[in-house]
Amino acid sequence: MSHAVARLRAARLAASSKPFVARGGAGGRCSGCRLPHAWCVCDLQPQAAARAGVCLLMGDIEMLKPSNTGWLIADVVPDTWAFAWQRTQADPALLALLADPQWQPYVVFPGEFVEPARVVASVPVQAPGGRRPLFVLLDGTWSEARKMFRKSPYLDGLPVLSLQPGQLSRYRLRRSAREDHFCTAEVAALCLELAGDEPAAERLDAWFDVFSHHYLSARRNLRLARDTPVHARLAALTGRAPLVEGDAGGSEPTA
Repeated sequence: MSHAVARLRAARLAASSKPFVARGGAGGRCSGCRLPHAWCVCDLQPQAAARAGVCLLMGDIEMLKPSNTGWLIADVVPDTWAFAWQRTQADPALLALLADPQWQPYVVFPGEFVEPARVVASVPVQAPGGRRPLFVLLDGTWSEARKMFRKSPYLDGLPVLSLQPGQLSRYRLRRSAREDHFCTAEVAALCLELAGDEPAAERLDAWFDVFSHHYLSARRNLRLARDTPVHARLAALTGRAPLVEGDAGGSEPTA
């Protein structure tokens, strides 16, 4: 795995003074999908062409967590960047990306917390000058995201895309006090749809559902079923043959 989040994770691990050990991985985890080997999902990973790009600003250990869904965005969307957020300084590569004339950055954040003049509710498919949309996603807990937004002056001049989704979050990998708080992959799928990248949005949304199924099966130590509606949907979108019961080689629980 060589995408942006994987590289950022490797750099964060290399800089750590002690190893990061995720719960529930006593038998070892796959380096590609971060799941325990018996529930690995790598063979199902989709990719999709997209005109839009995604820039992830990630909390301190967010890239280390197996439940992180920013990783799923990088799996699917070719133009994905990932940077570790720091309060005192910004990565020069991040500043260069935000200033690149081929991109029109949008910070994705709830409009209720932003000056109305900065808030937009839609994204032009054809921006002036042919600039492509670049969605800046603040990837962390809600408190971390608010801190990133308030304490990142290089984001102050950018328009803020405020999403108004008509559905509740399906994210169940971590506890959340509010069902209207979407995870990073769900937000990215909604952004891609707004930008006219519907096939990429659909594949990312389906990939999120399949990953969630594998993750929760592993956490509960359940036998992995691959003949499910979420697997069938992903197979239909990617043109792969749907899986049937018995095709889940290596999926028996080991703990």
